[in-house]
Amino acid sequence: MEACPVLLVHGFASSAEHNWRAPGWLDLLAEAGRATVAVDLLGHGRAPRPAAPADYAEVEPRVAAAISGYEQVDAVGFSTGALVVLRLAAADPGRFRRIALLGIGAGALARADPAPVIAALEGEPDPENIPGLVFRRLAEGSGNDRAALVAFLRRPQQPLTATDLAGIGGPVLVVLGDQDPAGPGEPLVAALPDARLVTLRGVDHFGTPADVRCMQAVLSFLDA
Repeated sequence: MEACPVLLVHGFASSAEHNWRAPGWLDLLAEAGRATVAVDLLGHGRAPRPAAPADYAEVEPRVAAAISGYEQVDAVGFSTGALVVLRLAAADPGRFRRIALLGIGAGALARADPAPVIAALEGEPDPENIPGLVFRRLAEGSGNDRAALVAFLRRPQQPLTATDLAGIGGPVLVVLGDQDPAGPGEPLVAALPDARLVTLRGVDHFGTPADVRCMQAVLSFLDA
């Protein structure tokens, strides 16, 4: 039987090109005989870039539309992309065979304060605002529009709940660097019915998707 395709959803201020093609994910999955659906989130990459936060209510529906032609998919999401995958799986758990979540942990059940990143994207760089500076540099290096990213951060959304996660019954792999402030990963794993954690020693948030150990763990998990 032909393997189901793999949905890949990138992180905030990045793109499918930056997160998945450049590090080699798409090539590795192709070599394993897996079709891929690598989407650009609304406001990122080649996707439309609306300036009104209300327009970003379509973030998850646009990703869902990209896989609407498939009965079932595997999914790999990084950071914000992992949260998008979780929201889609909570709404339609049967659509997802296996899910790999990179760069998220306990914070998946809490809405992070976007103010420092918004301040860095909108104003002059503040050397003390390290998280904001990192995302500003990522946005500029990926060719993204800072105003669109600010609107993305201000979009209306509700935090995921433990009830949402409890409905995701398929196998889930959480991959997290031990230097990643998104951790720890154990609370997220505990909230999911069938999940396990892979910890990458010496790896921070942005290093996770390009780490060979991460790729090996995810490809093995997806039977790729």
